[in-house]
Amino acid sequence: MSSAPVIAAVDGSEHSLRALEWARAAALRHRTGLVVAHVLPDHAQLYAGRRSALHDRGQPEEFADPVGDRIRVLLGSRPDLPDVVRYESLEGSVPEALRVIGAEAGMLVMGSRGRGGFATLLLGSSSRAVAGSAPCPVVVVPHAERGAGAAAGASSGRVVLGLHAAETPEDVLDFAFAEAAARGTTVQVVSAYVVPPAPTMVVDSPFAVIPPEGLADDGDAVPAEREMLRSQTERLTPYRTRYPQVPVEQAAVPGDAAGRLVDASRSAALVVVGRHHPRRSAMSLMIGSVANAVLQHAHGPVAVVPALPDRARPV
Repeated sequence: MSSAPVIAAVDGSEHSLRALEWARAAALRHRTGLVVAHVLPDHAQLYAGRRSALHDRGQPEEFADPVGDRIRVLLGSRPDLPDVVRYESLEGSVPEALRVIGAEAGMLVMGSRGRGGFATLLLGSSSRAVAGSAPCPVVVVPHAERGAGAAAGASSGRVVLGLHAAETPEDVLDFAFAEAAARGTTVQVVSAYVVPPAPTMVVDSPFAVIPPEGLADDGDAVPAEREMLRSQTERLTPYRTRYPQVPVEQAAVPGDAAGRLVDASRSAALVVVGRHHPRRSAMSLMIGSVANAVLQHAHGPVAVVPALPDRARPV
């Protein structure tokens, strides 16, 4: 990671407080500053706009912000804080305000759901929008009900990297290895290869993942796995050199990459995926299908990493 700060997006909900704790621990691991960002509610933004428009200096300069006050008290009681902690009250819509402040971040951390929306949703609309468009890596920390791997700030477990060997951007690998190095843990690299349909499959039948035992008896599964592992090894060689202290585990799996990554998230400290489908433009605002599926169903924190500008790349 670069020396850019870790930003925690908070709204006072328990989900965002879990994200704040994860961000605090990340800032300590990476020895960076921590920015606590809170988008003011609509009524506070309206008050500020009215006061400015009427030039009414007789009114208090700031609207009461109980969320900001609560976070200051909460963090003020912690002895283990980064050297620099800054608080930012933002205006505008949540996704847009976080996209703007994300331009200065090494990573932006937020909860999977905020105060709004339906309690049954696994991923809130703001989390999805920010993960799909922020100019920095976005870590989404799931709520407590999503499983054992979701402990906020937990340092145990490996970093799982979803890798398309031919097309995943370097920034995604950079982020995964830097995070593993900071945690003193292993990177487990997971790549999926296409399983050809059985000869009897009807062309217009519903899509299905065919396990290796469903293949024709020509041994195609073994060469496919071998080729995927070879491609992985080629991509990983520079990172093994750059991070000699980080153990690497490689896995080539048939079929559904997202499903395998979700399974791995049960025991992972973090799952790292690229933002976009490899065939899409890096400027596309539509998040890739694998990243979206992992965000929706993972049992622990997920980092969605875009192709980064030069200033944000690790040193």
